[in-house]
Amino acid sequence: MKTTVALITEPGGDFELTEVELEEPRVDEVLVRIVATGLCHTDLTVPTMLPAEMFPTVMGHEGTGVVEAVGAEVAGIEVGDHVVLSFRSCRACEACRRGDVGYCEQSLLLNYMGMRADGSTTMKRGAETVFGSFFGQSSLARHALVYADNCVVVDKALDLTRLAPFACGFQTGAGTVLNVLDPQPGESLAVFGTGAVGLAAIAAAAGAGMETIVAVDPSAERRAVAERYGARALDPTDAGTGEALPIEEQVKAATGGGATYCIDTTAIPAVVLQAQHALRSQGMLVVLGLGAPEYTIDAIDLLQSGKVIRSSIEGEADPLTTIPELIALRDAGRLDVDDLITTYPFARIADAVADAGAGKVIKPVLVW
Repeated sequence: MKTTVALITEPGGDFELTEVELEEPRVDEVLVRIVATGLCHTDLTVPTMLPAEMFPTVMGHEGTGVVEAVGAEVAGIEVGDHVVLSFRSCRACEACRRGDVGYCEQSLLLNYMGMRADGSTTMKRGAETVFGSFFGQSSLARHALVYADNCVVVDKALDLTRLAPFACGFQTGAGTVLNVLDPQPGESLAVFGTGAVGLAAIAAAAGAGMETIVAVDPSAERRAVAERYGARALDPTDAGTGEALPIEEQVKAATGGGATYCIDTTAIPAVVLQAQHALRSQGMLVVLGLGAPEYTIDAIDLLQSGKVIRSSIEGEADPLTTIPELIALRDAGRLDVDDLITTYPFARIADAVADAGAGKVIKPVLVW
């Protein structure tokens, strides 16, 4: 079938809406008509890292839509179902069997290589191969081929344009708080970087009843959003100048001696180090940002304090269970994230990219 996609033709290139031919679904595939797709930092970063031979390509990994066809071997998904599309996992390796699907041994192949597991591709433009299958979906498109392991059926009464970020950004931020940190009474959280992931973490912490939440961000607008969740917002641009304390000392003061937990979403090495220093003894820092090839860790501080520094893939989520759980929290008023979303028609994808890069919006969602 012919469909429209947001194509990138070269490393770091712009999105171009163009027509391609999409294969019919195979026996293990599901054809979804996309309604909305969240634009994630990963969609912008990965194309700058891919080699030229993996272009043209189609990104997109926060899709929502309506099922139009189902392969013969797919169970539990029917034509007409409304679905949220997330990352893929093989469901058979050791990591998947123990429930850690984000750490699937086949994750690189299934999510990042631009092709099916057998090496075939799903799209062509004329005689030219188009790489897709990004996160098993490439949902910056009118239609996507997906799989049972990354296709989450949701209530048809829900607004799919509001659910797209649950596929990755909101899942990562909120999942990190609920699955990795599991905050208890009296504990505190500091979030460095309040984009979509950071604010989803703050929203989840607030919904879980955390009383002490600190947000660190240079954007006054984003600090104001964090304050709506009850967070104390700090501006790092003033820290360490004049009489202002370094930002890590400000966080310590705000949390009564150091945060129980810190989350970094910036991937800025200097900020990660500040987050480490802002922890209390035996505190935990979870690093979520994508971009920096390496970080500088204060080894003396680490050895003397028992602090833990770790990463998390997708907030330790299994999309098939975590996404419904997060949607239920949203519907119960305990994960208030709808106002973080700004919608754009797909024809304005360039505006969405520009506005996200300039910090004008928190979470752009593209809608057909």
